[in-house]
Amino acid sequence: MVYDAVLAETLTIHGHGGDAIEAYLARPLGPGPYPGVVVIHHMPGYDRATKEIVRTFAVYGYAAVCPNLFHRYAPGARPADAAAAARAAGGVPDEQCMGDVAGAADHLRALSNANGKVGVIGYCSGGRQTYLAACLLDVDAAVDCYGGRVVATADELTPERPVAPIDLTPQMRAPFMGLFGVDDANPSPEHVAIIEQQLQSHDKSYEIHSFDDAGHSFFSVDRPSYRVEAAKEGWKAIWSFFGRYLSTPQGA
Repeated sequence: MVYDAVLAETLTIHGHGGDAIEAYLARPLGPGPYPGVVVIHHMPGYDRATKEIVRTFAVYGYAAVCPNLFHRYAPGARPADAAAAARAAGGVPDEQCMGDVAGAADHLRALSNANGKVGVIGYCSGGRQTYLAACLLDVDAAVDCYGGRVVATADELTPERPVAPIDLTPQMRAPFMGLFGVDDANPSPEHVAIIEQQLQSHDKSYEIHSFDDAGHSFFSVDRPSYRVEAAKEGWKAIWSFFGRYLSTPQGA
C-alpha cells in the first residue's frame, strides 16, 4: 500500500526583499523525495479555486505552494478585495512578483522531503508571470496557462511592468510549456503564434498546446469558461511535462 496522506496549510514565507507574506502550501507526508511546484494565482487572487489546484498537485506527489502576491495590499482581506486593492495600486510590480516566486521556490527546496527540483505554473496574469520566471529565475520547468500580455506593445508597458516578457525569450532558462484556448482573445492565437516563433527561433525547449472550443480560464471549474475536454487534456500535458523535467513523483 502506498502512503498517500497530504498536509495543506496557510503559512508565512519570505518573499521579495525578505518580506513576510502569506502563502498556501500542500505537500505529501511520505518520505519522498518529492519535486516542488510554485503556483502563481490568477488576477482574481489567492482564492479557493487556486488553493484547490495547490492541493491537486500534492495529491499527485508534488509539494506545491502559492504565494499570496496581493498580501501587501490588503492583509487578511477577502481575495476579491485584495485583488481590487492590488489593481488600484497599479498591479503587482514584476520585480516584486519575481522576488515572491523565488522565495516560494526556496521554501520548497528547503523541505525535508524535497528532491531539489522546482517548477512554476501560472494562470491568467500568473501565466504572464510564469513566462517571466522561466526567463529570470532558477526554476526547472515552467507552464503558462493562457497568460495574457506576454506579447505587449510599448503603450501597454507600465512602471510596474516595464518589459514585455516576449522580449526576454533569449534569456529563457527553463523548459517551457504553454496551454492556450483557440477562442481566447488575450492571448489571441496570433500572440500564441508569436510566442512559438520566438521560442523556436531562440532554440528553446518548449511545447505549445492550443485547444479548440476553449477560451480564457478553461481550467476554472467554477466559471462559465470551464471546458471539460480542454482541462482534461491540459492536466494530462502538465503531468507529463512536470514528470519529465521535475522527475516522476512517487506514487503518481
